[in-house]
Amino acid sequence: QVQLQESGPGLVKPSQTLSLTCTVSGGSITISYYTWTWIRQPPGKGLEWMGAIAYDGSTRYTPSLLSRTSISRDTSKNQFSLQLSSVTPEDTAVYYCNAGGWNKDYWGQGTQVTVSS
Repeated sequence: QVQLQESGPGLVKPSQTLSLTCTVSGGSITISYYTWTWIRQPPGKGLEWMGAIAYDGSTRYTPSLLSRTSISRDTSKNQFSLQLSSVTPEDTAVYYCNAGGWNKDYWGQGTQVTVSS
């Protein structure tokens, strides 16, 4: 059973970079054909797929966030991370990490990030 836990600051100032880490247990982030994803949900809105890093380290991002988003991984710590630059209050959301593959889907509990001065 794969388990995921998000961590990072709950408050970020406008124009700064939001950094979150997802710590994975119960399985390696290099498991073949698994994809490791960041998803967010702004208040009162639906889920937004932000980007993902695959088991082989390849990445892809949603076009609207491409210029501000970077997803990376640390295989020695079994973690993957999200960086979102130049944040605004519109980036306030609950951020989730997700793992999917082999017809399985796992979610972290989510972490609230508020962008405010």
